[in-house]
Amino acid sequence: MLKSNKSKKKHQPRGLPILHEDKDIIVVVKRAGLLTVGTAREKSRTAHYLLNDYVRKGNPKSRNRVYVVHRLDQDTSGILLFAKSEQAKKFLQENWENTEKHYLAIVHGKLNPKEGKISTYLVENKAQRVYSTPDKAKGKLSHTAYRVLQENKGLSMVDIHLLTGRKHQIRVHFSEKGHPVAGDRKYGKGDIGLKRLALHARSISFTHPFTGKQMTFETEMPEDFLRLFGANKKREKI
Repeated sequence: MLKSNKSKKKHQPRGLPILHEDKDIIVVVKRAGLLTVGTAREKSRTAHYLLNDYVRKGNPKSRNRVYVVHRLDQDTSGILLFAKSEQAKKFLQENWENTEKHYLAIVHGKLNPKEGKISTYLVENKAQRVYSTPDKAKGKLSHTAYRVLQENKGLSMVDIHLLTGRKHQIRVHFSEKGHPVAGDRKYGKGDIGLKRLALHARSISFTHPFTGKQMTFETEMPEDFLRLFGANKKREKI
């Protein structure tokens, strides 16, 4: 019994708390700074690599693996959904438009109106910088719905309903609106006492690929968000 517990603990994915796992899917919480998938420079310090190692239980010959359904930027924390088979991945991606995704963000300034939707055509240049374009043939139509939760110290806490999932969509939309995400060094004002991007994938709701049940997962607000926005704010009020 002791040996089994130690073995189980040994093969937990380090730094990736598991919210749910069954034979078809695995839902985890990614920390800010961790890549979702590998790059030319970094292969192993990624959520994908860590979860592959986890499902193989340390056996490199195992055929078990996880499949990437969607991604989060390296500096964004929050919920990530992976599939455990090609069939599950295909179903989830084909039904991705029906997946409801909410983010928490801390942005600069006070938004007006306090609730609305940002819609633009997004395109990426050769320098891998995303921006809005009036050219409908060039860009991809992107929608970001938002609602201000609280304002404090020249910052706004915003609930974001991501209606489409383009690269850097939230960051670009709020930056171009004049309210960049706090801590965004690429599209905003950089570090304001936060060592990360103030963007967190808070919840996800989707249809299970095989049971057909509606699955919903949520996370708490990151502690550094609370410290930045106002250390004495109660979690329940935000």
